[in-house]
Amino acid sequence: MRKLLVANRGEIARRVIAGARSRGIATVAVFSDADAGLPFVREADESVRLPGNAPADTYLRIDLLLDAARRTGADALHPGYGFLSENPALATECAAAGICFVGPSPEAIASMGSKLAAKEMVRAAGVPTLESVAVPPGAESSLLSKMVAGIGLPVLVKASAGGGGRGMRVVEDVDSLAEVVASAQREAQSAFGDGTVFLERYLRRPRHVEIQVVGDSHGTVTHLFERECSIQRRHQKIVEESPSPVMTPELRQAMGEAAVAAARSVDYVGVGTVEFLVDQSGEYFFLEMNTRLQVEHPVTEAITGIDLVGLQLAVAGGEPLPPSALAPSVSGHAIEVRLYAEDPTDDWMPSTGTLHMFEIPGTGSFALDGGLRLDSGFETGSVVSPHYDPMLAKVIAWGETRQLAAARLAGCLARARIHGVGTNRDLLVGILRHPEFLGGGTDTAFLSRHDPSLLGASPVDEHAERLHAGAAAIAAQVRRRSQSVGFAGFPSGWRNNPSDPQSISYRGHQGDIEIAYRVTRDGVVFPDAAGVGVASATEDEVVMDVGGIHRPCRVHLVGDTAYVDSMFGASVLTEIPRFPEPMGHHHPGSLLSPIPGSVVRVEVSQGDHVDHGATLVVMEAMKMEHTLSAPFSGTVTEVRAQAGDQVDADVVLVVLKEDE
Repeated sequence: MRKLLVANRGEIARRVIAGARSRGIATVAVFSDADAGLPFVREADESVRLPGNAPADTYLRIDLLLDAARRTGADALHPGYGFLSENPALATECAAAGICFVGPSPEAIASMGSKLAAKEMVRAAGVPTLESVAVPPGAESSLLSKMVAGIGLPVLVKASAGGGGRGMRVVEDVDSLAEVVASAQREAQSAFGDGTVFLERYLRRPRHVEIQVVGDSHGTVTHLFERECSIQRRHQKIVEESPSPVMTPELRQAMGEAAVAAARSVDYVGVGTVEFLVDQSGEYFFLEMNTRLQVEHPVTEAITGIDLVGLQLAVAGGEPLPPSALAPSVSGHAIEVRLYAEDPTDDWMPSTGTLHMFEIPGTGSFALDGGLRLDSGFETGSVVSPHYDPMLAKVIAWGETRQLAAARLAGCLARARIHGVGTNRDLLVGILRHPEFLGGGTDTAFLSRHDPSLLGASPVDEHAERLHAGAAAIAAQVRRRSQSVGFAGFPSGWRNNPSDPQSISYRGHQGDIEIAYRVTRDGVVFPDAAGVGVASATEDEVVMDVGGIHRPCRVHLVGDTAYVDSMFGASVLTEIPRFPEPMGHHHPGSLLSPIPGSVVRVEVSQGDHVDHGATLVVMEAMKMEHTLSAPFSGTVTEVRAQAGDQVDADVVLVVLKEDE
């Protein structure tokens, strides 16, 4: 293996490029137009443009990938995860082209690619499974009701070819089943090109525990312990750790043997993961097998010291498993969180835009540094586009104990500065510091029991936001004085009428905030905030003096927006113009698209009366469906969208007239 084409993007592309470089292998990146400026493109030795942005036009085009390999002379291809990583056609086409596919055989991928077929296969190998039944195309409500009767409620609707939570829904009552199945089929078809779904018995509070397996071409298959991935949103993992808090030596041995048996049933060669659900009694059931590297692989690397990407490349080259993989040991505890560009308090609505600042202090890039590691496809200045998954990064912490790893990771995230897009950072900190999590209470219903807004996902409170606004006002003043030419010799904030305070207004999460301040011989005085002053000030940091306690506030000014970070959290404050220009506005009652995306379904027509919370439009953005609901009860006066429309953010979709 001399040159490796990396058939993926973002952080996994960077991870594979780094892993290949450590083994002396040259790399080729492929990139869409939206990704042209991301770090993975320049870090590869060569790169090839895939014209367009949509996955179907770029990263899902096998012909374009193989053409890129041919043109650059790549003799191997790594699929990463997602996209084509579990598509047997890619492995087949690579073999036909004489290119080494870094992954299992096409037959193994196909066998485990259908969750229904995989369940039958592993059941024959003695691995316990949950009851399930396939949904035939065009199944009507009456048939679906009969199918549910054989399993019992609640049931889980799942995409047979799916993963990552897409095409997955929980159904609590029969009346909603047909609509939920249709939605899951649409999402599965869009994400995987296969709309097949099935019904499976739903366990209410299981743990999601997976086993890392690896096999070589010499017939050896083994496992590298487990990962717990129970804390999820929309059936997608956001916190992963190893070892699992629930694991005992006996359970680890039993689940490890079951995972190896599942891998042996398809003559598995490569790195893969066998996923299980563990109920509250300790019983475990096969969920699926992922025939690829997993997003959460860094926690296994952290506790075993084994480079899984390096292991993939070695096995793909025909090497036997090394002694470290045949006799692995666990050292300490590792926890990973997925940092997403999304709003946990608004139905996980994704966020797009430019990362004006992306700093996560103390982390090593793709390797532990002082117990912390950052795997990210983005950096300051990167653009988060609406075309792909909203994950910004994975942040990993290792510690001698689980408590130390959690504290180290929470502290690192709390100090992070992420400006330009909304994220789930504060929610992750809240989870890591929650007593139930620290006590090992990790199951898939964790976020159902705990409102994200109460876990720290909400912005800072009114007191902290006002403090941040004061810091932003002073930083802005320092900037203005530093840029002044005619008054450069005067101190910042100087006025010829010292009794008249200066004022500036901001719009924050808590509403509009007016800050009045006066610069005196003794420093800055805030007339409306007794006991609050300024200890020191630069354009980048203002140390607020609150009753003799110094509160450093780091300020980042971008146009009329101030990003402020302190021990209280983070604020985004937009300066309100003193003399705003006249501008157009949307009609009252307008339902706007919250993000660029495609309209999947419009549920209303002009003249319809709808109740508060009723579904008006379903959109798809960043690989997930999002339901837009009525903000109040009223009558639909205009419908400006239809299924299939591609819309930008803030486009009017529906107009409502509120009931009087």
